[in-house]
Amino acid sequence: MSLFSYLFRMPEKEVSEVPFAQQDLYEKGVAALKKNNLDYAITLFMTVLRSEPGFYPAREALRATQHKRATGKTSFFKKFVGSASSLTRGQMALRSNPVEALQVAEEVLNDDPGNVAAHELLAAAAIAADLPKTAVLSLEVAFKGKPGDRRLALQLAEALARLGNRARAEKILHELMRSNPNDPDLNERLKNLLANRTMAEQGYGALEGGQGSYRDIIRDKEEAVSLEQEKRAVKDVDVAARLIAEFEKRLATEGNNLKLMRDIAELYRKKNEFDRAIEYYERINSTSGINDPLILEFIRETRSARFDHEERQLDTTAPGHAERLAEIRSRRQQWRLDDTKNRADLNPSDLHLRYELGELYLAEGRLGEAIAELQKAQNNPNRRIAAMNLLAQAFARRGMNDLAARKFQEALKEKQIFDDEAKELRYQLGCVLEKIGKPQDAIEQFKLIYEQDVAYRDVMARVDSFYAAQG
Repeated sequence: MSLFSYLFRMPEKEVSEVPFAQQDLYEKGVAALKKNNLDYAITLFMTVLRSEPGFYPAREALRATQHKRATGKTSFFKKFVGSASSLTRGQMALRSNPVEALQVAEEVLNDDPGNVAAHELLAAAAIAADLPKTAVLSLEVAFKGKPGDRRLALQLAEALARLGNRARAEKILHELMRSNPNDPDLNERLKNLLANRTMAEQGYGALEGGQGSYRDIIRDKEEAVSLEQEKRAVKDVDVAARLIAEFEKRLATEGNNLKLMRDIAELYRKKNEFDRAIEYYERINSTSGINDPLILEFIRETRSARFDHEERQLDTTAPGHAERLAEIRSRRQQWRLDDTKNRADLNPSDLHLRYELGELYLAEGRLGEAIAELQKAQNNPNRRIAAMNLLAQAFARRGMNDLAARKFQEALKEKQIFDDEAKELRYQLGCVLEKIGKPQDAIEQFKLIYEQDVAYRDVMARVDSFYAAQG
């Protein structure tokens, strides 16, 4: 781990270090696990980890629950299809939101706790979020599944070293060196590991514990300046241009180097040269002869980033700014809709895409198409309640308030905790009940929210007005 990342880490936490509300949910989850109420336990642990990704005991408990729940009844095809789509999503999230990638990986592990690819994704996300214990938890499983994988071995060794288990880390590196005795990179890593032990004895432990600063450790000021320049390098357009020139020169003699093409594409993205980035991503698929789902996601992400860049370039003081902004956002929305529909047509069994498409149709006011997609999407266990919520809203916007009320009530029956999603469902149900002439039933929904969160939307005004009318 770099010294710079120490300043921005997300520390892993024990039970006493998380808010009381999360402690309570965790304890309820443990109780549910002991009673073999495994679905409820998973729901609780997932909810806790969404709020506190570094809550390690909850992560351990979730992993134990996943393994206990695994029955082997899920077909291989269902696991493969469901996990492939989710893992692609997770890989995309990893680039900008490792915490979201953690959640996606756990969703896959809920159904398939031995999925090595999901453990690899989770470990990579945990490393990016600076959660070494969480990383090791999955790296151990992934490494056991792929004992000869050099990359996994190096990641596991590094994470173990960070946790202070240098003996095991050194053992892993020594085993790798036995198979690759002349590998200079392995030799360098092993030397660094031994050197880190010495540095830990000379004061780096204080830095890791949050005391002192890296400038107290690095006595050579020029080295400190160099480190600071390195952390800014990825944002420096001049550096990106130099690297592009260097990499493209290498590519002229290494025409099939897919990693080099990907590096060049990412550098062009950093320079906001989106068309050139897309060219290189497409060249990767052309060279490999396959449409790699991950590369296709990178292309989509690049197209989306181009819209972001267009918005940032607008002069907010210029005449017609609002119209220009609306035009860009309209093009973005149409592109998202077309792209999602194309993907859904190519992958008709992908229920996550059905949810995305239904959500977009609803935003566009295309209610019939939204209802059709969301009815399919509610069969996705990871998006079921969210899909039911949108489906009920689509019914309500069509004037089918009785159908909307039933769908909101159906969704609420499946909600086992009172979170923001439950508040939204109850609020929407209350609004629908008002429309169909059931004000007393409606106010009961608003009162349930009022008891938990008086500041939610206009619930306080609604409930206070009700009681004022009662005298």
